[in-house]
Amino acid sequence: MAPLIGITCGHQWQERERYFVNVGYVQNILSSGGTPILIPYMEKHKLMEIMDLIDGLLIPGGIDIDPSLFGQDPHPNCGLIDPIWDELEGHVISTALSRDLPLLAICRGCQILNVVAGGDLIQDISSQVSPAIKHMQQAQKWHATHEIKIEPDSILATTLNTNNITVNSYHHQAVGQVASQFSAVAWANDHIVEAIESREHTYVLGVQWHPELMTNHHPVFHQLFTVLVSYANSRRL
Repeated sequence: MAPLIGITCGHQWQERERYFVNVGYVQNILSSGGTPILIPYMEKHKLMEIMDLIDGLLIPGGIDIDPSLFGQDPHPNCGLIDPIWDELEGHVISTALSRDLPLLAICRGCQILNVVAGGDLIQDISSQVSPAIKHMQQAQKWHATHEIKIEPDSILATTLNTNNITVNSYHHQAVGQVASQFSAVAWANDHIVEAIESREHTYVLGVQWHPELMTNHHPVFHQLFTVLVSYANSRRL
């Protein structure tokens, strides 16, 4: 049986309410040999039933995170927040960490992973970091627009087989103070953190860019999903 990879659903509360997952996350898990299981918001005891089933976890991108979760008032440029979305991912991330589940977190996912683990965020790069490069690109979603430097010998460097790579970029918030059990392992040229890894878990990685949008044009990024599924598969053996 293929390893089961849970993917948390976003939540839209404006106009018609819905739960959703963008197709790129599902396709990349499928093409890596995993079976995606979509996880919408629900009561915690029901969430735990799903957590008992899955072998790995993927936390996708999305909207901003409520700054009260990391002890800050909202910055004037803080965007949409959603306590339902935050609560869902808070529960599943904390459970995954406690169980040492393989975990890949992307963009917003990287940010809320850091918050759940005890770190905080930069709420608005353009007004709080100077000088800052452009982190909200105006180009095709798959196009790589800025370079990152990767810590040698990190899981990320081993996965991508490089210490330098160019990525896409769709965020105005970023990891600030890194949670104590994590290490920053990649940075943009303006020193914004672009990836974090846990020092206390088998495989927990957060990346700030959107590899699921790049894999068709830059196949190296598919390795992020392949490695997640591989670690998840190891739990089944």
